[in-house]
Amino acid sequence: MTVTSDRFLAAALQMRSTSDAAANLRQAEELVARAAAYGARLVATPENTNYLGPHDEKVRRAEPLGGPTVSRFAELAARHGVVLLLGSFNERVDGDPRRCANTSVLFGPDGAVLATYRKIHLFDVDVPGGVTFRESATVVPGEETAVAETALGRVGLSICYDLRFGELYRRLAADGATLVTVPSAFTLATGKDHWHALLRARAIETQCWLVAPAQVGSHDDEGLKESYGHAAIVDPWGAVAADAGAAGPGLALAEVEPARAAAARRAIPVAGHRRLPG
Repeated sequence: MTVTSDRFLAAALQMRSTSDAAANLRQAEELVARAAAYGARLVATPENTNYLGPHDEKVRRAEPLGGPTVSRFAELAARHGVVLLLGSFNERVDGDPRRCANTSVLFGPDGAVLATYRKIHLFDVDVPGGVTFRESATVVPGEETAVAETALGRVGLSICYDLRFGELYRRLAADGATLVTVPSAFTLATGKDHWHALLRARAIETQCWLVAPAQVGSHDDEGLKESYGHAAIVDPWGAVAADAGAAGPGLALAEVEPARAAAARRAIPVAGHRRLPG
């Protein structure tokens, strides 16, 4: 595939998903169509795009990689001719009927699957006065990183809680990524203090663009009741190029210039200065 360094418009979608899968998919389709109408060539949906509700039901509704949700997003990418990220869906896994994978899928503008990534770092936390959550109770952790070759450059994949683990992002940058997707459902309790700080830190240390679609508002999930929002796009210098706020579903739109990643790396060649492993 021919890689271009031309500027392009990217869109990070902000959604309010619930246990109503049909409504979630309609919301995603409407927002993807809006982004494409603006001229976006890369469009990304958040974590738990198709379902964000009771955990046991999430596992019961899990689908294989070739199931209806992935097929629907493949068709959506082809319909609009965009590189499309299904931020994550609940993927059925073999051998463990009690758990599923939290899986992100990247499609090319022809609808072909370019990469699949299963969330490595799971959100098992107990924040005093905030949120208690055990993602590992219903989700199997992934084991492999993913960087995809696209017509817009090399794209690395991550999901939400991964954002706290800088070594993953350094691996993606070392594998050639100049843009990394961070589909998320950051809790309100943690997001208000950590979301922008972590996005900017990961962008600065890897000198990559970050495209971070997000969930916003209240959900009918017994553990994750409210998400912070603020879907964002951050440039390789760490500047926030777009932010969707927290008022409700919408878009964060920004022009991405891949050459700015190379320029940042020439100016401050962090990768060549690293002295410690990991």
